Amino acid sequence: MEQPAPAVAAAVSPYSYADLADLAVVAPMAIHARIRKAAALKPEQAPGLAAGHVRFFIEADVVSLIRGSGPLAARISYLVDLPLAANGKASKLKSKQPILIFARPVASGTTTDTGSVRLVAPDAQLAWDPATEARLRAILTELVKPGAPPAITGIANGFHVPGTLPGEGETQLFLNTATGDPVSLTVITAADGSRRWAAAFGEIVDGSAAVPRRDTLAWYRLACGLPKALPLDKLAGTAPEDRKKAAADYAMILGALGECTRTRAPVGG
Repeated sequence: MEQPAPAVAAAVSPYSYADLADLAVVAPMAIHARIRKAAALKPEQAPGLAAGHVRFFIEADVVSLIRGSGPLAARISYLVDLPLAANGKASKLKSKQPILIFARPVASGTTTDTGSVRLVAPDAQLAWDPATEARLRAILTELVKPGAPPAITGIANGFHVPGTLPGEGETQLFLNTATGDPVSLTVITAADGSRRWAAAFGEIVDGSAAVPRRDTLAWYRLACGLPKALPLDKLAGTAPEDRKKAAADYAMILGALGECTRTRAPVGG
């Protein structure tokens, strides 16, 4: 009897969701390219270079423009800062090596130089593979949807109120966002001590809203944007005991979201 073929594990990107989202949310251009030439610059040619890094001048052939509008030359050039290899020497960049870069157009006077781009971070060049591009495209799709979850900039205010039965209670927290769009968190505690929480992206505060799934834009905004502890001064007018319950509910939310895992420093971090 013929045996079934063994299952083949799906390819997984070496970069986390947060790695790619950090770059995608700030980069007007995401480009799949292949390196044509790479020249390491001398230290005196690389002002502001971080210790343990080398600055390269790259010429690359564009394979596809994953995100961006406007003209782009078939061959582009840019600068990238990469860490030294384990032997203390400049990393080897091979001809035709596939890469993924996150960049902005370069203005030249009143026009745009279609043959040059500027990376959104000194190291915003990643190794390309199909799994990484697929994850990036999923992020970009979420970013352009109407009502896409905005960046979280802090806690605006909140409160905790006890319920009618002993042990019951509800915590509501309202978040500051980069766009000013409303985002809120709700935790409802039952009399038996069980808790359920929800995040609402919009005007309606809905305690039955869905919990964001990991590796989605909503999850990223919360897991990577919320402060690590609830600032109790944002709970003005709330009794001390209720503030403690709100802080415990907030800690529960952070635990449910899990770590904002990164393999590289965030843009600007």
